[in-house]
Amino acid sequence: MGTRSTDFLSGSLEWCREESHPYIFPDLYNAVDLGTADLGLHPGRGCYSHRMLPSPITKTWDKQLRIFDPRVKPEVSQSTQAHESNRDGRLAWTGTQEHLVSTGFNQMREREVKLWDTRHFSSALTSLTLDTSPGSLMPLLDPDSGLLVLAGKGESQLSCYEVAPQQPALSPVTQCLLESALRGAALVPRRALAVMGCEVLRVLQLSDTAIMPISYHVPRKVRGSWVRGWEGLRNLGLTSHVLVCHQTVEFHQDLFPDTAGCVPASDPHAWWAGSNQQVGPRPGGPLLASTSLWKPTGSSPIHWPAVRPCALSAVLCPHPYPSCLSPQVQRVSLHPARRPRSSFTSHLVYPAEPPADVASPAETPVGDVDPSEGFSSPPSSLTSPSTPSSLGPSLSSTSGISTSPSQRSLQSLLGPSSKFRHAQGTVLHRDSHITNLKGLNLTTPGESDGFCANQLRVAVPLLSSGGQVAVLELRKPGRLPDTALPTLQNGAAVTDLAWDPFDPHRLAVAGEDARIRLWRVPPEGLEKVLTTPEAVLTGHTEKIYSLRFHPLAANILASSSYDLTIRIWDLQAGAERLRLQGHQDQIFGLAWSPDGQQLATVCKDGRLRVYKPRSGADPLQEGPGPEGARGARIVWVCNGLCLLVSGFDSRSERQLLLYSAQALAGGPLAILGLDVAPSTLLPSYDPDTGLVLLTGKGDTRVFLYELLPEAPFFLECNSFTSPDPHKGFVLLPKSECDVREVEFARCLRLRQTSLEPVAFRLPRVRKEFFQDDVFPDTAITWEPVLSAKAWLEGANGQPRLLSLQPPGMTPVSQAPREAPARRAPSSALYLEEKSDQQKKEELLNAMVAKLGNREDPLPQDSFEGVDEDEWD
Repeated sequence: MGTRSTDFLSGSLEWCREESHPYIFPDLYNAVDLGTADLGLHPGRGCYSHRMLPSPITKTWDKQLRIFDPRVKPEVSQSTQAHESNRDGRLAWTGTQEHLVSTGFNQMREREVKLWDTRHFSSALTSLTLDTSPGSLMPLLDPDSGLLVLAGKGESQLSCYEVAPQQPALSPVTQCLLESALRGAALVPRRALAVMGCEVLRVLQLSDTAIMPISYHVPRKVRGSWVRGWEGLRNLGLTSHVLVCHQTVEFHQDLFPDTAGCVPASDPHAWWAGSNQQVGPRPGGPLLASTSLWKPTGSSPIHWPAVRPCALSAVLCPHPYPSCLSPQVQRVSLHPARRPRSSFTSHLVYPAEPPADVASPAETPVGDVDPSEGFSSPPSSLTSPSTPSSLGPSLSSTSGISTSPSQRSLQSLLGPSSKFRHAQGTVLHRDSHITNLKGLNLTTPGESDGFCANQLRVAVPLLSSGGQVAVLELRKPGRLPDTALPTLQNGAAVTDLAWDPFDPHRLAVAGEDARIRLWRVPPEGLEKVLTTPEAVLTGHTEKIYSLRFHPLAANILASSSYDLTIRIWDLQAGAERLRLQGHQDQIFGLAWSPDGQQLATVCKDGRLRVYKPRSGADPLQEGPGPEGARGARIVWVCNGLCLLVSGFDSRSERQLLLYSAQALAGGPLAILGLDVAPSTLLPSYDPDTGLVLLTGKGDTRVFLYELLPEAPFFLECNSFTSPDPHKGFVLLPKSECDVREVEFARCLRLRQTSLEPVAFRLPRVRKEFFQDDVFPDTAITWEPVLSAKAWLEGANGQPRLLSLQPPGMTPVSQAPREAPARRAPSSALYLEEKSDQQKKEELLNAMVAKLGNREDPLPQDSFEGVDEDEWD
């Protein structure tokens, strides 16, 4: 009966177009495309080519079934009236050469199934009327078993029938109820069935969100056999011979006859010449490794030019064309012990030529191969046009951490996976929260993160007039007073703000009045209202919406504005030094490269631009950006080799685009669609682990992905989900992580009335050791490498590195290996042969141990009695 299978199975779906039908004959090595104009066909509603006949058959709008022999004449060979209604119908050949099945509607609009014999084509052998559902039935017919599965789009059940042309009859077998509506269905090849489990049929159901396998099993008894073995009676310490029943699974030849393999029975030229070779048994021995095509007896071989096989031929036949062809083609046995064990090698992509000095292995005979036994694809010698040439072919993490042999073996089976895939995001204890926040400004522009933080403080815009900014001390968590907080009086509505990475007491605030104000917060914290900034930068003519400090040079700040320019400021001199141009619309975001030499932007005009600010005002290169114009962010990743852009597509779906920083014009290397939401994803990238954290304002989920500069580019990790939406989410410096708890990232989550830290940790067993594979040396981002003057004059530098290893902790790479503890006694203890005398002694000792020692006093001996005179 039909049951839903939970295990995954690779299968292929065959799609049939309903308007124009190219006929692909399964027995041919290459596809033969016969258009409807060449055959003089009517516009068909369904067509099918028999696996054993050279004649295609069609069902048309005029209610006619037509059979064609295209090699004889383009006109119809046979025709008859099929179903009374001209609604959609489908066709399927049976396992014989003369019978076929059609589905359609009668005059009462009832769905019906008919069985036809081409030798008596005037009327159907038998018919079956079903129901009045509007959807057309798709006949999925297995020619070996004669089982017919009827599937209708939009329905929630599958009906299975047995087709018996000899009786003739269409006998119902079973019905399978589906959990979701069916959108499509296909049969899995019989060579992929679990024959030892008596699985006779498997259907792949296409639903709205998944492809689910549905298995049909025939119940058969399992034969048992009694064998002599050892069984330990541990309660008495006795070991003796016992009889043990072992279940034996047999292969049922009556259910699984030999089936057709994946090697075609003929080639295009022989078929056009009139050959009707069938898939049948062949003589023993390997397939001929000739370079000529075989034709019927009496014909000379036709030599084929040395060309590579087409894509279709590589799918149909696993051997290089045409060495796999032979006069008779082997049928495949479904018995597991008789199946060929060679692996299927794809010839769609040819491997690189081996060096001349390397001896090639001896060729082995090649037979009809079962693709279900295994698949091994040769390494590709072709390079994707979108893949940068500077990237090597090896798949490795950006952190430079190698994988163990067991991990590599798992990757070969399931594909690559991130070692951070089990990362856990946890909100820390309430004692570290800052609560009772009031009057937050939750309407900052989309180009702003909403708030900013460093290792000491958090700056949060308030809704009060005058562009006030509250400064909160992270070292003083707890409940804030109900009275008004001391603030920075900016004088204009705040559009963006950023802490100086090299001066934790200086805050840059951009306003709607096109000015940038620099504030200095006292080391002990903000205790009174400040109204006078340390400096004011003027130059932009429109509202400013982004501020970015230089990652290596002190006193260098970049700002973008609605005047479509990017200006680079020298804060020490309080003056503008560089101006970048070339944008045609609003600048969504900008980001410095890790070495501080380049600046990347993403613009509303749908373009990405990379500048070298010290070389010129025009962009160094440009490339296509996200299709949507709702907002975007950009960040440098993979040690500066790539650019990650978060944006929207034309359907307003949020997506990630990964670009090569050296080839923007070639488009993205990879695109990953996430979900549909109104807010722009804010990326926070950790260069030490290669992880990016993405979330938007008003979201409840934080996505985690490990980024690679080569395929598969994105490795998904566990995401963090919160019960209520957050208003902002920022990443703190690496120095704030608790390394002893394997905490690789710490963030701050801004809620409606509170600020709470979130720790991202990796579960590890041996936490007493320093996890040096998770914590490589990190860059010191709080100390400048260059001065503003040196950078403006063209100097470059690299940040110093710092080890995160706590004192007294041993790296896990140097930890001693633990000897595996034995959990069970050796089998020799139970399998050792003992003499009869030893067995008797063990039995007696066990019985004595149960009975106790005979010299022990009895319980009643310790009782105190009464004197004899008391009995009177």
